[in-house]
Amino acid sequence: MQLRYVFSELGQGLRRNLSMHVAVILTLFVSLTLVGLGVLLNQQAIKAGDQWGNELQITVFLCRDGDENPACPTEVTSAQQQAVEDVLERNPEVASWYVESKDEAFAKVKELFGAERFEGRNAAATADDMAVSLWITLDDPDEYEGVTSEVRTMPGVSSVRDQRAVVGPILRGIEAMQWGALAIAAFLVVAALLLVANTIRLAALARRKEIGIMRLVGASTLYIALPFLMEAVVTALIGVALAGGAMAAAMWFGVHRRLEDFVGFIPWVGREEFVYALVVVGILGPVLTLLPTLVLTRKYLKV
Repeated sequence: MQLRYVFSELGQGLRRNLSMHVAVILTLFVSLTLVGLGVLLNQQAIKAGDQWGNELQITVFLCRDGDENPACPTEVTSAQQQAVEDVLERNPEVASWYVESKDEAFAKVKELFGAERFEGRNAAATADDMAVSLWITLDDPDEYEGVTSEVRTMPGVSSVRDQRAVVGPILRGIEAMQWGALAIAAFLVVAALLLVANTIRLAALARRKEIGIMRLVGASTLYIALPFLMEAVVTALIGVALAGGAMAAAMWFGVHRRLEDFVGFIPWVGREEFVYALVVVGILGPVLTLLPTLVLTRKYLKV
């Protein structure tokens, strides 16, 4: 296979339909950016849920040393904690529950506020300052009063937090933005597929004489279709690169420079979530161009 010919055809194809390729790249850029932001918002909802719980959960905080609640003169005893757990086992409103230890709670605090604040002699807090908590998942979010009223006054219980009041508005806002971004992205993906189809059709018409000659001399299917596939790869890579840059800008200027300073009590997405979203976009971009190209070359090139 003469690679010089393939790259020559690639350059000519990009120049012949430059405006169409630019339109495909811009559409891919916008759609992939929205897909990436939708993935990041989904990761944000998961991260917030891991930190604060969800609307099906309530959290029971047990007494600790130095508790501000007058009902907690001492730290919760093993017998008191076991009594609370027995109540949860029997209560029909409870679907499941688990215990979060002091060390686990301390790890969450360090992740949220930065580990450097909790190290050394002047540490803001230690694991011993944390409270053991019971995270309860309900069968029905509207049926919670029974278990809440039962455990609230038990010995060893400091407070009960209803997660709906804490994370409900946050999670609903994130979910609305996520689905909005993905809906617009889906519309633009369809537009990108139509633009790819038109690009292939116009390119095939512009090269129909050359394609006919190559078929007559016995050129293989791959040899004829390869310039079209390489055009699809080039447009996909440019679109993915632009989308990755836009996502990085949103993370840096939107999250790290703005939201983390003004809304510091929420654990925000970071590098791991960004890399995950970038991988999704990096896979989706070539798929959106290569798959329709593979299908349409058989139709328009008759190879």
